[in-house]
Order: sequence, then structure tokens, then C-alpha cells
Amino acid sequence: MEVVGTLKAKFETQKVSDRFQKREFVLTTEANTPYPQHVSFQVTQDKCTILDQFGEGEELKVQFNLRGREWNGPQGIKYFNTLEAWRIEKMTGGNSNASSQNNNQASNNINTSSTPVFTGNVGDNDDLPF
Repeated sequence: MEVVGTLKAKFETQKVSDRFQKREFVLTTEANTPYPQHVSFQVTQDKCTILDQFGEGEELKVQFNLRGREWNGPQGIKYFNTLEAWRIEKMTGGNSNASSQNNNQASNNINTSSTPVFTGNVGDNDDLPF
């Protein structure tokens, strides 16, 4: 999966154990809408240093994996999600606005609303019975 947005914040690397470290950052998407989205991502292990080359306010393209896990604690089972970034690129020059709009449109079409979207013309004649 990928998303384009503006780097809002990046945090220090957290050493979880001797063999594991992670670093979180926040990307703002849909900034020109009434409800911008501030999405938290993380990078792990040797990828923690990738964020050093980017500054807050820069437009980035982030490719990531969606991870989920179950935790059985004293108060019952809970579920957690993580967006684990594996590639971060700075959007550059002339094509950044076009690419950003295309990526934002693509991500908007993924699941921003439960309302079905009709993309055809009313006059289209298909062979579906409904």
C-alpha cells in the first residue's frame, strides 16, 4: 500500500529490546479537506535512520504494510494495528502535485466512505439484471 502526505512529526528511535528498535512518525493526508487525517506509521530496525533525511512539512510518499495482532490481557482480548513503512520517498518538483492528487484519489477510493460510488454514466447499458 502507499499514501502521499505531509510529514507532521517524527519521533526519536525507541529501543524496545536488545534486538528490536522502532521509530514512529505522523503523516498528514487529505490536508485540503475539512477533516485532515493524521496517520501514525512506524519504521523498525535499520530503517529507523531513513527519517533523518526528511524534515517536517515535506511532502512524502510512504509505502507500507498493514499489520495486526491479538493480545490476550487481564481485561480480555484486544486487537492492535500497525502501519509499518518500508519505503519513504520525497515528492519532488513538477510532478508532485499531479502524483499527489492521483495517489490521494486512489487512497480516497479505497475506503473513506461506506457509501457506494457510481462511476459509470446513467445511459450505460450493461447486461446486469440489477
